[in-house]
Amino acid sequence: MQPDLFSTTLTVSQLTFRIRKLLEDNPELQDVWVTGEISNLSRPASGHIYFTLKDKNASLRCVMWKTDALRTRPTLQEGAAVEVHGRIAVYEPQGQYQLIANLIQAKGEGALFQEFLRLKAMLEAEGLFDPERKREIPEHPHVIGIVTSATGAALRDMLNTIRRRQPLARVILAPSPVQGVDAPPALVDAIQSLNQQKPDVILIARGGG
Repeated sequence: MQPDLFSTTLTVSQLTFRIRKLLEDNPELQDVWVTGEISNLSRPASGHIYFTLKDKNASLRCVMWKTDALRTRPTLQEGAAVEVHGRIAVYEPQGQYQLIANLIQAKGEGALFQEFLRLKAMLEAEGLFDPERKREIPEHPHVIGIVTSATGAALRDMLNTIRRRQPLARVILAPSPVQGVDAPPALVDAIQSLNQQKPDVILIARGGG
């Protein structure tokens, strides 16, 4: 829709500031408990703790600043089910909202992580992780196959990296959904299609958490 005489066109900064005010001025979002499973856990030298809280349908970026980390000394690990208390804030430079955590309580091992371990054990029992099955990855592949969404950010990131590091490589894309109920059979079909073209390596990727 084109702006008319009486509408206001906002800059990205102005819109993000308004969104931040809406979220950070909401008292319910400044004193909130959230439950989920921990992923992408990072403890840099700064002393802050960064992680993603997720369930089956959504994910939420979280940070616990050093002062709260030292005060509460939470015991965290990938896949742990937790309850997190904190406040919602917006990081304007990236236009992202996140949970600023001040307390983390363990709930045990999360269902998503349990499912991951179950699947891992099943694949190990089939011998799919045996060292003799692994193939050496060429240092300078000439043909690179990619399986990912044709419209996702992951594809752009991979193409940019390939152009920078392997500018002479030929890229073959086998587009496929990478999430949802249609993803597993589509991924299998994409890999089989690429195998017929005999690439040196195949990259399977998705963006996001």
